[in-house]
Amino acid sequence: MNANKSMVYLLPIRCVIFVLIFVIGAIVTKQKVEDISNWWSIVASIVNIVVILVIYFFTKKNKSSFWELINYQKGKTKAKQIIGISVLVLVIGMTGMYLAGYFCYGIIPYAAPMMIAPIPVWLAVMNVAILPITTAFAEDGLYLGCGVNQIQNKILAITIPAFFFALQHSFIPTLFDLKYIIYRFISFLPLTQILFWHYYKKRNPLPIMVGHTIIDIATVLQILATSAIPGFYEMLCGI
Repeated sequence: MNANKSMVYLLPIRCVIFVLIFVIGAIVTKQKVEDISNWWSIVASIVNIVVILVIYFFTKKNKSSFWELINYQKGKTKAKQIIGISVLVLVIGMTGMYLAGYFCYGIIPYAAPMMIAPIPVWLAVMNVAILPITTAFAEDGLYLGCGVNQIQNKILAITIPAFFFALQHSFIPTLFDLKYIIYRFISFLPLTQILFWHYYKKRNPLPIMVGHTIIDIATVLQILATSAIPGFYEMLCGI
């Protein structure tokens, strides 16, 4: 296996790092992992930066670049492609989460409360810019570039990266609750299968990266709102 194809072994890296950070964080702070779950967005930004640096290191070592890894071609993308994929991400993403919530918790719509739990306002403000941008580069660079583009078999090229993409969400944040882990996994699996199939056919990462960024912006804005507005989080949890 050549140097580029060996990058497929990086696919589980985010799952491992998230578990380690939350477990070590709980030990250091002498709390349970669920007590620090509201910090997931900050942890995610840190993990994103680490993953981007790892990908950069490997592409540099292979005398390549991030853009070559994800097969980005300037001028290839049309506005309608970005709009179409962005709508798909929002519709399929929300549908997947609602159906997973009903399957696991018997509630529609179900939303995991820790995903919009408040954090210090200044961190929430910073993360509005940091999380969406770094997530697009880290996750799509890893699962599209190191995954789809490095596996020859069509079925495996779609299913293996999509599996790890969905699986990582089971540990963002890390909670040792099987129902929660299953809920998070199946929330994202339908969307990842569709997006990775689309990418395998078109080899154009930009629409997926933009759609990915949009849904993450919506998430961090909710966290900013619950962090900045007293009582807003409690009100949302009570709905």
